[in-house]
Amino acid sequence: MKFTLSWLKEHLDTAADVAAVADAMTMAGLEVEDVHDPIAALAPFTVARIVSAEQHPNADRLRVCQVDTVDGMKEIVCGAPNARAGLTTIYAPIGAYVPGLGVTLVEKPVRGVVSNGMLCSGSELELAGDSDGILELADDLAVGTPAAGVFGAEPVIDFEVTPNRPDWLGVAGIARDLAAAGLGPLKTPTILPVPGTFPSPISVRIDAPEMCPVFAGRLIRGVKNGPSPEWLQRRLTAIGLRSISRLVDVTNLIAYDRCRPAHVYDATKLVGDEIVVRGGQVAGDTGEHEHLIALDGKTYTADPTMCMIADAGGERPIGLGGVMGGESTGCSDETTDVFVECAWFDPLVTAQTGRTLSLNSDASTGSRGASIRRPSCRASSWPPG
Repeated sequence: MKFTLSWLKEHLDTAADVAAVADAMTMAGLEVEDVHDPIAALAPFTVARIVSAEQHPNADRLRVCQVDTVDGMKEIVCGAPNARAGLTTIYAPIGAYVPGLGVTLVEKPVRGVVSNGMLCSGSELELAGDSDGILELADDLAVGTPAAGVFGAEPVIDFEVTPNRPDWLGVAGIARDLAAAGLGPLKTPTILPVPGTFPSPISVRIDAPEMCPVFAGRLIRGVKNGPSPEWLQRRLTAIGLRSISRLVDVTNLIAYDRCRPAHVYDATKLVGDEIVVRGGQVAGDTGEHEHLIALDGKTYTADPTMCMIADAGGERPIGLGGVMGGESTGCSDETTDVFVECAWFDPLVTAQTGRTLSLNSDASTGSRGASIRRPSCRASSWPPG
């Protein structure tokens, strides 16, 4: 489990630094595995602007750039295909340690031309994204601006969640214990209910209450999917999650913030007007187990010990309860109407399903933690849309 210091401070009113938080966690019995402070790692790196980029006299794929940096004008040799005059990027001075390369820069000639520093790609700074070229930043950034501020870098704590502390699978649960340890008052913002404006055309039927005692859902119309806002992308990237889309990212945010996994179905891809929660089925005439093509693109064989989510009158499997949704109802950029699921799945069933299928997802981990703690969803399906 990972979280950032600023994320914790949304739930905890504290001035404690990352070291004090890690110490308090250790005293509470949590095994802190790593405290990563990218601010320190990015300290030598600053914003720079390429003034000119000329062909290297001795190499076809290199350019000799005159670069406006925090240290004045520098001549830097660069092999990136996007190095060009006017580009705002990140500069590393001589003596800087480049974490993505594992090297410390020294002044040396490159094909006969001395390079007085380096222009950096995202991978060289261990940032998410491609590394086909050097970073391209907004033109309004001032030369000399620290890279840590540009990328919103902040400390990240990584720790091991033991089976007896599933409440620590959400940042809100971490804040609750740290508040009890005296690190600061717990902040509990009021969650305002959003009234529905139409009856939900989709209902829920639970045929396996021993596997899923509670299944709540809500139909939301007129959403617009696409890339998440930058703050959400940064938050997920900081803890090692890949930003996918707004609809997927917001469920990941809630899962890690409140230890409350959720799932979003494309409502237009559902068959029929009812979602059924049941155990896995076996065909009576052939004895063949049903299959599910999951969101990871793989096909899984379900047995009666597993919790299945189905539509089409309960006949078509569309998800493994508490583990992973199905490809058939997955969201895309064209999705406009969604059915949001928030359920309480039996932790033992969820854990056994993951082990049997060798499918260890973030959802299954969070579902077990949320279920062991207590159900926080409202019973059955929500009538309003």
